[in-house]
Amino acid sequence: MARPRRRPPRRPRIGLALAGGGPIGAIYEIGALCALEDSVEGLSFTGVDHFVGVSAGAFIAAALANGLTPRAMCEAFIENVGGDESVIDPGLFTQPAWNEYVRRMAMAPMVTASAAWQWMLGRGSLAGWMSDVGRLLPNGFFDNAPLERHLRQLFSAPGRSNDFRDLGQRLVVVATDLDTGDAAPFGQPGWDEVPISQAVVASAALPGLYPPVEIGGRHYVDGALKKTVHASVLLERGLDLLICLNPLVPFDASHEPGQGRRTGTGAIPRLEQGGLPALLSQTFRSLIHSRLELGMKGYERSHPDCDILLFEPDHGDAEMFHAGTFSYSMRRRLASHAFQQTRQMLRERAAELAPTLARHGLRLNEDRLHEPRQLLASDTPPPAPRGKALVARTHRTLDRLERWVSRR
Repeated sequence: MARPRRRPPRRPRIGLALAGGGPIGAIYEIGALCALEDSVEGLSFTGVDHFVGVSAGAFIAAALANGLTPRAMCEAFIENVGGDESVIDPGLFTQPAWNEYVRRMAMAPMVTASAAWQWMLGRGSLAGWMSDVGRLLPNGFFDNAPLERHLRQLFSAPGRSNDFRDLGQRLVVVATDLDTGDAAPFGQPGWDEVPISQAVVASAALPGLYPPVEIGGRHYVDGALKKTVHASVLLERGLDLLICLNPLVPFDASHEPGQGRRTGTGAIPRLEQGGLPALLSQTFRSLIHSRLELGMKGYERSHPDCDILLFEPDHGDAEMFHAGTFSYSMRRRLASHAFQQTRQMLRERAAELAPTLARHGLRLNEDRLHEPRQLLASDTPPPAPRGKALVARTHRTLDRLERWVSRR
């Protein structure tokens, strides 16, 4: 009797979901992705099967789908080295939206005349006057057209594509339809005729900072208005492993240094002392993170066969919290910080992560995690004291022994 032929093992299907967070979010994600690739053997983020990106995450996801490695993005965006076509000048994000200013100024005579006429007729009110004047404010202070042009050039280079349909992997870039509030999954069937560069700037068009992006007669804004990561568009593809990165978390200021929390720049006893910027930042982060937590619980229930790994900054990391969303001058320091903090988190979660990654043919290299490594070529890793190196090896051995005993 002939034996049934054994089917060869299927290659695990891996997806990557990247949330937004402005330029600082992109900096964190680049540093974290570099740390993950450096520490997990067999993991290549340019070779995963599916990508979804929102806002700043859309920029990173589109670059990865076009073959730009995290290290290459670090050189282009953090260190500003490489060819002219690949370097991402931070000034591209802060070009004044002159066309928007001129368009609103052109409306001023008509709006002013209408408001004056209403006052003369006795129908005017302060609320009505403020509503009329509000129409003269620009939809966004910065122009996203220069960034779109640069991305179009970047993705049109040989070996890359600005067309969703020409990519080797599935890429989804999510924006929000301004007039309906519905999610727009650019890259999905029926949404894949839009150029990738245009979809990315639409997904990153945060209201108030950037004007809505017109595509096909409709206007689109930041995809994070609907959901934080939009991971469901990938989970529906039947993934085995989904890796999620979220750069923005609410800050926990209740722990003093030395009590186990990483505060980077020192103790912050009261966020109220930081004034309105700290209050708004904490509010925004809390809102989007609560949605993320609800979404993650829903994903685990609806897709129990998929392992979902979430990586994000420590809630006690003051350096990430106090870095302004448009803090370009600190991008080298923050990228290195994200790289090292992600390595620290991998060390702390090794017992949990190693078996999960192993199920999908990936290996967490704990020896490398305990070596002094650096992100930027100009950084010099601190020498490991002999005593600390011995302690690190001891902890590593004990961790492996604990996992061996638990398996037995």
